[in-house]
Amino acid sequence: MKPKVAKSKATKPKTKKSKVKKPKAAKPKVAFFWCASCGGCEEAVIDLNEKILDVVAAVDIIFWPVALDFKLSHLKGMAENEITVSFINGAIRLSEDEEIVKVLREKSKLVVAFGSCAHLGGIPGLANFFNKDEIMNRAYKEVPSLEKGEATFPQTECEEDGKKLTLSEFYEEVYPLDKVIDVDYYLPGCPPPPDLIEKAIGAILKGKLPEKGSVLAPEKSLCDECEREKPEKLKITEVKRPHLTEMDPKKCFLEEGIICMGPATRAGCGTKCINANMPCRGCFGPAKGVEDLGAGMISAFASIIDSEDEKEIEKIVESISDVGGTFYRFSLASSIIPKKR
Repeated sequence: MKPKVAKSKATKPKTKKSKVKKPKAAKPKVAFFWCASCGGCEEAVIDLNEKILDVVAAVDIIFWPVALDFKLSHLKGMAENEITVSFINGAIRLSEDEEIVKVLREKSKLVVAFGSCAHLGGIPGLANFFNKDEIMNRAYKEVPSLEKGEATFPQTECEEDGKKLTLSEFYEEVYPLDKVIDVDYYLPGCPPPPDLIEKAIGAILKGKLPEKGSVLAPEKSLCDECEREKPEKLKITEVKRPHLTEMDPKKCFLEEGIICMGPATRAGCGTKCINANMPCRGCFGPAKGVEDLGAGMISAFASIIDSEDEKEIEKIVESISDVGGTFYRFSLASSIIPKKR
């Protein structure tokens, strides 16, 4: 008798179901560019410290000439609106500045005027107190380091060893960014503080931005944030200079006769200068409702002069060492004052 052999049931080999990988969504493309400025705004991006790693992980930086090797031809080859946002710092001083920001405008969905110089003209805008010839003469002819009669002026074109060399044209006037291209938002400061940069980038990535043309900072004046003691009635009889004055770290600067731009300037800087016992210089630009920062502050200053005597008032005003540089340090190029011709 043969033993019964159990019949094995044939089983189909198990096959793993392959998961179809969804393509990753493309990261938002971001550009940074530096026009006429000191470069502090570029440093402000680095001042995000470890948070910059989150930014780099969330976006694709496709143009940042100061940090990475990008070419203008690469930028020009991009499609219209391919860049999510361009952060442009610096005023417009050269033809090269104008050329590149116009390309960035064409290729970008959003453009942010990044820092005081792009926002208002900044320190470079003080050059508008002079004309082009005066600036060139001072820089290349009259400086103390040059021998008399020794002067070489930059040319837009020259030929050397059979090769044509070109330089950008130096414009007659310094312009804030919105005088040259359409600007969507303004991020103020000299430079913008890291917390505002972080909030702005976050709002852009999340699509939670205010109306076009907004300044991405609080609307109130700096005086509203300042914790210094303010008198009920503010009056001054003289103007003092900070470096010649022992300032009380608790008192309002204006009460001590030191010009502080806080009444007309927008808040949002964290009162860093004031906390270091230095008066506000106006780098955040005009508070909401102030059309011209310098004019607004001159009006505020005039209202606290404690005198009705014309000669005494004149003496107080004349004691201000540099009226233009004091009241228009950051905003001359965007002010109602006409450019010198």
